[in-house]
Amino acid sequence: MTSFVPFSLAALLAILPVAASAEKADREKPTNIEADNLLHDELNQVSIFSGNAVLSRGTMVMRGARIEMHEDADGYQSGVILPEPKQRAFFRQKREGRDEFMEGEALRIEFDGKADRVKLIDNAEVRRYRGAVLNDTMTGKLIVYDNLSDVFSIDGQRNEPGGKASDGRVRAVLAPRSKILEKP
Repeated sequence: MTSFVPFSLAALLAILPVAASAEKADREKPTNIEADNLLHDELNQVSIFSGNAVLSRGTMVMRGARIEMHEDADGYQSGVILPEPKQRAFFRQKREGRDEFMEGEALRIEFDGKADRVKLIDNAEVRRYRGAVLNDTMTGKLIVYDNLSDVFSIDGQRNEPGGKASDGRVRAVLAPRSKILEKP
């Protein structure tokens, strides 16, 4: 069993840096948001979209019951996506130069346009699709998807004051290496 753990860890670490390479052109696309309601505070540059809220920017799509958008003085957007009760918020984005998509769900999704980072928080899951075929699935308490460094990390033990207890484990189901290396 001890030799299996280092091999599994090495296999997981080998694919993680390439698994997060998001479509770079998305950064230059406009952000479109649709919802049932909007409350906008011009002075503080905060917009709250509620009711079936959908954010899209190029190939990136985020969905939830509520999207809170903030814009800083330099024009960078950040926000929080919250789901309906007993549901999870949703995130999906195409990988750069491939017929692959990363998709994820969590009880809370935070994105930072300046850092080009997405955080999936609590009951978080990330899936990698090649075309329409599911290849890899990973779960944890906190998943950070960093587009600038093309790396994501998963923390199974994230505990904050007042947060739900976790069993402290990251879980991954990875497609065989031969399927990862095949060209689409």
